[in-house]
Amino acid sequence: MLHIFARIGIDTIKPIEGQFEEVPNHIRHDTRYWPHFKDCIGAIDGTHIKACISPSCQIPYIGRKGEPTQNIMAVCDFNMCFIFAFPGWEGTAHDSRIFLQALRKQQL
Repeated sequence: MLHIFARIGIDTIKPIEGQFEEVPNHIRHDTRYWPHFKDCIGAIDGTHIKACISPSCQIPYIGRKGEPTQNIMAVCDFNMCFIFAFPGWEGTAHDSRIFLQALRKQQL
């Protein structure tokens, strides 16, 4: 079941063509952000979502808090909209591993 949701997330949440050609006005015209964020396209972070997994498959999904979780990397633009999600990772997967895998996969 996790793999079905992972495919849906990867296929559904994608950047729109030409989305990053202009810096949003609320960044460009605010001295608190400009020029510090002039080349940024958004924010990226990983989050853990609780997962219900059969006991025989739980071990790779048990995160640092002792519960089975799925680690999901997500990216938001400056309008607080999700523009990318990479779900389906075990709770033990480190954020940097997920990020590097996303960079390596050309189809993403």
